Amino acid sequence: MPKKHNWHKETAMIHEGYDSKEHQGSLAVPLYQTATYVFDSAEQGERRFAGEESGNIYSRLGNPTVRVLEERIAKMEEGAGGLAFASGMAAVSAVLVHVTKANDHVVCSRGIYGCTFGLLKIMEEKYNITHTLTSMRTEEEIEKAVTDETTCIYVETPINPTMELVDLQAVSNVAKRHGLRVIVDNTFCSPYIQTPLTFGADFVLHSATKYLNGHGDVIAGLLVGKDQEEMQKIRSTVQKDFGGVISPFDAWLLLRGIKTLPVRMDRHSSNARILFDYLKKHPKIEEVFYPFDDQHPQYEIAEKQMKTGGGLISFTIKGGKEEAQKFLNSLSLVKLAVSLGDAETLMQHPATMTHSGVPKAERDKMGVTDSLLRLSVGLEHMDDIMADLEQAFNAI
Repeated sequence: MPKKHNWHKETAMIHEGYDSKEHQGSLAVPLYQTATYVFDSAEQGERRFAGEESGNIYSRLGNPTVRVLEERIAKMEEGAGGLAFASGMAAVSAVLVHVTKANDHVVCSRGIYGCTFGLLKIMEEKYNITHTLTSMRTEEEIEKAVTDETTCIYVETPINPTMELVDLQAVSNVAKRHGLRVIVDNTFCSPYIQTPLTFGADFVLHSATKYLNGHGDVIAGLLVGKDQEEMQKIRSTVQKDFGGVISPFDAWLLLRGIKTLPVRMDRHSSNARILFDYLKKHPKIEEVFYPFDDQHPQYEIAEKQMKTGGGLISFTIKGGKEEAQKFLNSLSLVKLAVSLGDAETLMQHPATMTHSGVPKAERDKMGVTDSLLRLSVGLEHMDDIMADLEQAFNAI
């Protein structure tokens, strides 16, 4: 097992969980592209299956490349243990299955990813696990949503795609008073910008497809918890039996992407800040939503729990669905695509894309209107991004 260090986060993203001396001196983490492992003896296989001896058994249960990734993300999020999954939704599903049972209740931030909303509907229809969406503006508002059946509070912050913020400390205060677990989707920020466990959350998860990978070529999810034994329980039950594990190759790609996360996030954030100033003054835009806008009603929360504003901006275009789609269809450099966190600048229409599965009444409550667009600011030169946006604005 590699030695633990008190490195700064930027250093841990390159080195945590790996000792080249244990891998024939390889500087890069080796790709262990294998499904199973050979035992020295039948007795060794028995001991490993019984949990009496550590070691590899089968890559659904553990893999050396994946193990480095899990240790690295745990360190980055200041947690005790990490688990890697085949997608962000596999991570969401695993932790929600772990903390709930039939007839329980979940309190959720008002805006959540469309597929997370879909999962909650499935849980309600099949197991009567109900949920309440609330804006979580105050501790009192969160408290009102808690019932005798509530078992956990599920939070996105910033919220997808409206960029509303949730005060993580306030959520944790309420959770402690009621003995509830707190789960935070930290995809929009990455652990470079925000570490929810330090504000009292029990679990933090990521669609690692996004900023952690950063290159648009991996589908993956990560989950970190503050209790090592509990994370091991999730590994040996929900993850093992549901089987939504990451492939060694995708884990290897993620490890490569994470090495440059701090540099990329600084560039995403600085580009977004410049673009925010441009969009805020544009005559064809009604509103712009960005966490580090000093006019944002929750700016104090952003300053308290986020290092920078990140690379995502949402805005409402003057008009409606027709104008929004005409604008999107006029883009050239900026790519019309869902997802976020890639080197390329991406834009999408949440109401008809990522949140199309959410009923319109719920979308309206979330603020996901037909005129809302979500922009993931990439790493290109800002002059080129703005020139493309400007020509698209001129087309409407």
